[in-house]
Amino acid sequence: MVSVKDVYEIGEIPPLGTIPRQMYAQVIRRERFGEPAKAFQPEKVNVPTNLKPDEALVFVMAAGINYNNVWASLGVPVDVIKVHEREGDPSGFHIGGSDASGIVYAVGDEVTNVRIGDRVVVHCGWWDREDPYIKAGGDPMIAPSARIWGYETNWGSFAQFAKVQAHQCLPKAPQLTWEAAAAPTLVGSTAYRMLHGWPPNTVKDGDVVLVWGGSGGLGSMAIQIAREAGAVPVAVVSSESKFEFCQNLGAKGCINRKKFDHWGMPPHWDDTEAFGRWAEGARAFGKAIWDVLGERRNPAIVLEHPGEDTIPTSIFVCDNGGMVVICAGTTGFSAVVDLRYLWMRQKRFQGSHFANDDNAAAFNQLVVDGKIDPCLSRVFAFEEISVAHQLMHENKHPEGNMVALVSAPREGLTDLP
Repeated sequence: MVSVKDVYEIGEIPPLGTIPRQMYAQVIRRERFGEPAKAFQPEKVNVPTNLKPDEALVFVMAAGINYNNVWASLGVPVDVIKVHEREGDPSGFHIGGSDASGIVYAVGDEVTNVRIGDRVVVHCGWWDREDPYIKAGGDPMIAPSARIWGYETNWGSFAQFAKVQAHQCLPKAPQLTWEAAAAPTLVGSTAYRMLHGWPPNTVKDGDVVLVWGGSGGLGSMAIQIAREAGAVPVAVVSSESKFEFCQNLGAKGCINRKKFDHWGMPPHWDDTEAFGRWAEGARAFGKAIWDVLGERRNPAIVLEHPGEDTIPTSIFVCDNGGMVVICAGTTGFSAVVDLRYLWMRQKRFQGSHFANDDNAAAFNQLVVDGKIDPCLSRVFAFEEISVAHQLMHENKHPEGNMVALVSAPREGLTDLP
């Protein structure tokens, strides 16, 4: 008979299917809201063994670092603990983490897509399968019940065990280490939906695709997804030092945004002199795209996430009938649009939020097939999860995607040691 310990130390691996009473987790509590370096603290908490019929318990080997848990630590724009309380979670804390690689250790009574022992990655799309919108055939990610697991829900990947809905589990690419496998799913699935999810403005062979933040997690995935579709990615970055990274992923070329100074909300259109100066800057940026391409072609798709500072320019340079698709607002949320360019040239401004199961599975298949480099930049220890988020908060994080080891005892393992 296998004895079950109350808790296993970080790096220890329980026998398959063995669930201890407690686990270590990086926990955020309301009284610690603030800088990530202090908001995250390691604690022992009870393992969430109360699985619903469609849920699974995943033993986390590695966890990806994303900006959403910088927000969680700050307590803005959303108090995630209050969100959990509204959903009936009385824990009083938040365990974040919206990317994971690991092993299924338990499943609910109605789970059929995964079994105990499966090596998986976890996507962060969470929803109520009984939601009337979903039962009527609607896209689950647009449903009223849709949430981001490990941000809007509790029991994410910054713990030894994560509670997930079984549909979130996808096959781990066997050739990847645990840390590499944990890196790309959130940003990659998000980028996949942005580029493939909004017909008729889906990426096609030969399309020019402008990618803001090309060296970041989202941008590095978008460049590769566009490349695999036969498109021509052009990356916008903050330094020439990032050009080579983007071009090695498949970017035709890069633009240094710091060479332009017209960012932010444009002047009011009836201030003709000031607006003219802004338009001159936007045209110069458009010309920089032509210079990269070697021809006068405009982007069919602009992949946006900065928001407030860049939306006016993105809509200006987007091709007639093209689409600006946005998934965040890292420079602010109040975007000004010159409607003349939107309606007269019949451009589309589309919001996009994470991915549904089909989007995530399609992206994961590219990873399994070896067509996507996860762009793993730096690996942290479990104890350093706060450090990784602090670097991201201060915009001092490296290119690509950061990951923390959780239960994997060392880097470089593709399966159990």
